[in-house]
Amino acid sequence: MRRRAFGAVLGAAGLPALVPQRGQAQAGWPAQPVRIIVPFPAGGTADSVPRLVAEGLRAMWRQPVVIENRPGAAGNIGTAHLANAEPDGTTLLASPPPPLAINQHLYARLPFDPARLRAITIMGTSPNVVEVSNRMEVRSLAELIALARAKPGGINAANQGLGTTSHLTAAMFEAAAGVRFNHVPYSGTAPALNDLVAGHVDLLFDNLSSSLSFHLAGSTRILALCQAERAPQLPDVPTVAEAGLPGFSAIAWYALMAPAGTPDAVIERVNRDAVSVIRQPEVERRFVEQAVKPVANAPDEAAAFIAAESRLWGEAVRRTGLRL
Repeated sequence: MRRRAFGAVLGAAGLPALVPQRGQAQAGWPAQPVRIIVPFPAGGTADSVPRLVAEGLRAMWRQPVVIENRPGAAGNIGTAHLANAEPDGTTLLASPPPPLAINQHLYARLPFDPARLRAITIMGTSPNVVEVSNRMEVRSLAELIALARAKPGGINAANQGLGTTSHLTAAMFEAAAGVRFNHVPYSGTAPALNDLVAGHVDLLFDNLSSSLSFHLAGSTRILALCQAERAPQLPDVPTVAEAGLPGFSAIAWYALMAPAGTPDAVIERVNRDAVSVIRQPEVERRFVEQAVKPVANAPDEAAAFIAAESRLWGEAVRRTGLRL
């Protein structure tokens, strides 16, 4: 009441009210450090992409913007921490698909509701790829499909773990191509890639950002990209759709999120500034170096995209019959 009265006195005196209205971001926001929770370990693309954005926001806001890794339970631990944070924009989340679009279909119960989190922007995307060991004699996706149809269950397909995007992409591919693999789960990308290079497994549906260097070094062979268009890093590698499976898409993406109840003005401010950072030529260049395509869309576009991806991955989970 005193603040409203003081504002009225200023207005009567012809001076602007200094008290911000409900839902409005203050001009000096943020007035304290901002945390961006990454619900996965440091070192991967899910960690490096938000670090680039945080670096730009730090310079723009003149406040510390700290990346805080809170891994565990396929991203659920860090995301639950974000869901319970004060909705004032000083705690954000940067995450790939699992806790936002996959885990609600895998787990009987989650400690948060992903549908209630507020989308700020999709920072970037990176396609999954169909990647084989050099010990495999196939040189094209058509040859891989033909071999898989001739030997049902005879191709060992590594994945990053049950319920991961690599496992679910393989399941989507099986349904689209009419084939069946022998799924070999690992405890992450690195051990799966190591065994693919060694020839202990035949196939891996991995993210381009993780596998590009192995392909370029000749250690593995990428047969196709799981997105609508070819990648600038591999202009001669076709998409799965071009190779005979129209409409096939399985991509990783990196979303910036806020807790439910975060005011629109704060969402809009963070979106505006994050988009500005991502569209800087140097940041775009560093994204592309990691095989990440910059997106930087609006909050409503990001929310619609995540909802569509949840439907896509949910269908893949239902095909596997997997529950965790």
